[in-house]
Amino acid sequence: MKNITDSFVSLGHWPSAGSFGFNTDILATNLINLSVVLGVLIFFGKGVLSDLLDNRKQRILNTIRNSEELREGAIERLEKARARLQKVEMEADQFRVNGYSEIEREKLNFINSTSKTLEQLENYKNETIHFEQQRAINQVRQRIFQQALQGALGTLSSCLNNELHLRTISANIGMLGALKEITD
Repeated sequence: MKNITDSFVSLGHWPSAGSFGFNTDILATNLINLSVVLGVLIFFGKGVLSDLLDNRKQRILNTIRNSEELREGAIERLEKARARLQKVEMEADQFRVNGYSEIEREKLNFINSTSKTLEQLENYKNETIHFEQQRAINQVRQRIFQQALQGALGTLSSCLNNELHLRTISANIGMLGALKEITD
């Protein structure tokens, strides 16, 4: 501490003009040098420094302004995307509802057409059974008639002479022809 005060005291005391020498007191010379350098920097560098700071301030403000614009654009795009999402969700719900109603409608149509087809098949089956019954009845009738005819012919041929026999055959053939026309 004594060196510092000595250096300030020595500032007030200048050596004589005729002598030139080096001041070896580091603290005293550094303070003087620093104050001179700072004074020169402040005097000449004030404009440059203020220009640098103003440029930096403008860049920061421009960056903030650009960020705000980008933020507003992003918010706007987000709102548009949300609106589109809501619209798509509504359309999807509508398609889902329409799809379910379409499925129910198709299901009912399928059930109705299947029941109609089953009804038609039942009718065809009944008609086929009725037709086969009629055919079987007709076959039985023909067989019975043939057997009865053969039995009658056998009885007649043993009882009748040739002339009576021929007339009976002709009459029976006529009756068979009439029966055939009726069954056809």
